[in-house]
Amino acid sequence: MFHPAVPLLSMLGSPLQLLVIILILLLVFGAGRLRDVGKGLGEGIKNFKKGLAGGDDGKSKSRHKEPPAPAQPPGNAEPRSPAADIEESERRG
Repeated sequence: MFHPAVPLLSMLGSPLQLLVIILILLLVFGAGRLRDVGKGLGEGIKNFKKGLAGGDDGKSKSRHKEPPAPAQPPGNAEPRSPAADIEESERRG
């Protein structure tokens, strides 16, 4: 069990163990992918903290836009129901 008096780094082991873990990760994932993962993790933590603080950068507003208005028929014609189309086709014969 974790005791608050025990520092976190001493629980992880020696620096040599951490170096071996980092080298294995570099071999498996490559430097580019690890850089992208670190960047994404850092941005995620930053956005999480910003969200907790109540900060808004304006990006969330663009996600909650109102849906566009339905398209109007050309000219001044009123929208027609399918029943009106059937009646008109019956009159034409």
